[in-house]
Amino acid sequence: MANLNGFDANNIDPATDFEPLPAGKYMAVITASEMKATKTGTGHYLELQFQILDGPYKNRLLWSRLNLDNPNRQAVQIAQGELSAICRAVGVLQPKDSLELHNLPLQITVKCKKRDDTGDITNEIRGYGRKDAAAGAPQQETSNTPPWRRGQ
Repeated sequence: MANLNGFDANNIDPATDFEPLPAGKYMAVITASEMKATKTGTGHYLELQFQILDGPYKNRLLWSRLNLDNPNRQAVQIAQGELSAICRAVGVLQPKDSLELHNLPLQITVKCKKRDDTGDITNEIRGYGRKDAAAGAPQQETSNTPPWRRGQ
């Protein structure tokens, strides 16, 4: 049994069921990080919690898990590549602790994925970029100078 110190649900709006975010690019910060053991106990992953900074999904949370210690070498390489992208995006290239990555804005690319076990649609972070990264399609150069002469 837990003491709820006079909690009154009449004074608090109820939580709502969160639908997955639409696929796209979002400004976010890492607000929490923790190294956790894998289910099998043969390795560890770094769990990162991201919070959306603006727009209609402001304050929504997303998570990413990086298999930094795993018997599967490919899983480790993928995780190290993602961590490198995060470090570059926030400008901390040699962190000694994951706390150094917290509260630094970056752009995350969110995709929607169907879960194999339930069929539910969930979000997955599939990319990391600097906060000033241009969103959308690259801008076309409007110069009449031929491409091979530009920059000379």
